[in-house]
Amino acid sequence: MKDIIFVGKQGAGKTTLIQKLLNEKLEYKKTQAVEYYPNIIDTLGEYLENPRYYNAIITLSFDANLVALVHDSTSSENFFPPGFGAMFNKKVVGIITKIDHEDSDIKRSEVWLKNAGATHIYMVSSYTNEGIEQISRLFSKQI
Repeated sequence: MKDIIFVGKQGAGKTTLIQKLLNEKLEYKKTQAVEYYPNIIDTLGEYLENPRYYNAIITLSFDANLVALVHDSTSSENFFPPGFGAMFNKKVVGIITKIDHEDSDIKRSEVWLKNAGATHIYMVSSYTNEGIEQISRLFSKQI
């Protein structure tokens, strides 16, 4: 059990980030079911967007050492309620995606992730590679 579980709304960039971390070709695909990659669990955005599915996130997190809350810095929506990370009995970090985008609001995302319980915040762009090395180091510590 040395996995990282990625939790975030639809379009947050979870799958794209995973493709980048695994040196796969970047191509958009809507996650239709929970996907297990080597040491990574990719969850559906709907699990976060619909609180009735929080139990699925909790159950999936049992197979992980680390919970990564992923927020799209261009999104004005926040689906992480205050204290959300407290439901996990493990370390919770935040990952802010799309930081290269002109509509990015990193401060807003940072506040929301910290309020949700993220102990450390990472900022990444899967397209410019900014922050990818930092996430890779975090990932390698878990495996």
